[in-house]
Amino acid sequence: MLNIDKISKNFGGLPALSDVSFDVQKGRLTALIGPNGAGKSTLINCITGVLMPSAGHIRFENTEIAGQPTHKISRIGIARTFQNLKIFPRLSVLDNVLTGLTCEGGDSMLMAMMRLPYLRHRERQLKLRAMAALDRFQLTGKASWPAGILAYGDKKRLELARATVGNPQLLLLDEPVAGLNSEETAAVGHQLKQLRSSGHTMLLVEHDMDLVMDIADSVVVLDSGRCIAVGTPDEIRTNPLVLEAYLGRIEATA
Repeated sequence: MLNIDKISKNFGGLPALSDVSFDVQKGRLTALIGPNGAGKSTLINCITGVLMPSAGHIRFENTEIAGQPTHKISRIGIARTFQNLKIFPRLSVLDNVLTGLTCEGGDSMLMAMMRLPYLRHRERQLKLRAMAALDRFQLTGKASWPAGILAYGDKKRLELARATVGNPQLLLLDEPVAGLNSEETAAVGHQLKQLRSSGHTMLLVEHDMDLVMDIADSVVVLDSGRCIAVGTPDEIRTNPLVLEAYLGRIEATA
């Protein structure tokens, strides 16, 4: 579904990514791991149009998307969450999720002013979909709350609900369990497994190795902006380059 082909990104002459290449297979969960500063979030930003790659190609369903604006990339079926929370604190929880359906809301000011029956019907359908997304992440009872007063774990789930409400073809998750306790992490891991079972394709950036090894189908490892390993979780946990660069000199576990 997604082909990363020799992507490089330089900031002021300093390379953040250097000739990174790998594929994300449809219907699978691919994890992207590496130490802080390895270039993981930079790559996610290149995929979603936040950053322009300095070189290389990004192909989604065989269509070149490198350098395309973010709204166009969103419209073709790519959604994401953020390493740092990007919610609208004064909007309700429900309205935050509805922002994930902006591409389907229409853009006719005249229709919005006239409040035609067709528009009212479409708005009802979008709200039903948003409520279904909230239900998936156990947030239905807080739909009317201002998003800013949610607990941190609920805010993380709110981002997941917003990212998935449009049923994207590819979901990019940037550290979805960062800052969560073990119980919350296990719950998010279970929800990600359910998303994969329902056919979602995901690229997961994560530091929690227990979660990665439990739910990933394949793992890509970055170090200092370069791809040093690609393989299954079992292959990655015993790869000497990965042990040295990221996991450290720890005993591999079964």
